[in-house]
Amino acid sequence: MLLVGRATRLSRYVTDLGKSYTATARFGAVSDTLDAEGYITNLDAPLPHEDVLRNSLPAFTGALLQVPPMASALKQGGVRLYDLHRRGISVEREARPVTVYSLELTGLDPIGQTARFEISCSSGTYIRTLISDLATSLGSGAYLTALRRTSVGYLTVDNASSSQDLLPETFHNHIIPPLDVIAHLPEVAVSEETGRGLVCHGRSIERGRVDGSYRVMCGEELLAVYRDDEEAGRAEVVLCAP
Repeated sequence: MLLVGRATRLSRYVTDLGKSYTATARFGAVSDTLDAEGYITNLDAPLPHEDVLRNSLPAFTGALLQVPPMASALKQGGVRLYDLHRRGISVEREARPVTVYSLELTGLDPIGQTARFEISCSSGTYIRTLISDLATSLGSGAYLTALRRTSVGYLTVDNASSSQDLLPETFHNHIIPPLDVIAHLPEVAVSEETGRGLVCHGRSIERGRVDGSYRVMCGEELLAVYRDDEEAGRAEVVLCAP
């Protein structure tokens, strides 16, 4: 997803949403980056039988603790892990809680020793690590050969546009309105007479009395995103002009 203009300030409300993926993994080999870009080591291990794979999936769904890969953008001591990895340095990483909502085996290729999965998970889940951990539990190894994100929250690939369609003269026809991007947030309405001016100046308003961030609307117009504190609703992002 590409956010443009004022909508770039809405990224925080999108990046933490759950995500879905289609992943293809090569079994019987490992990669030092857990994907096809790394150094590959063959293990001379067969592709696990379909029933064995399917029976192992429930153990890798639900709440999990996951150790991030070294080849990742996370920082440790102010340094990106992938920078350390490129220098041949490996450091201990703390396991982080993630949630895998669903993990489904959707295809097997015994000749290519690959398996395809459909995965729905929380933000921050490393699919590379998930597949590697799954394979290790079966006495094998695996690395990703392909990964495609199919949804972010309720926004799916059906909402996406082909890069061939994103021409300068037609780009605006493919823009998703900011209201659609944060439609998952609760709505609080204000009036044109007493509320719109306050919101568009980023001032505090009466508490919305909802949990977390909420979108402030005036009729059909998205004005801002606010969040309550103990005294009032406070602006997080203002989108309307005074």
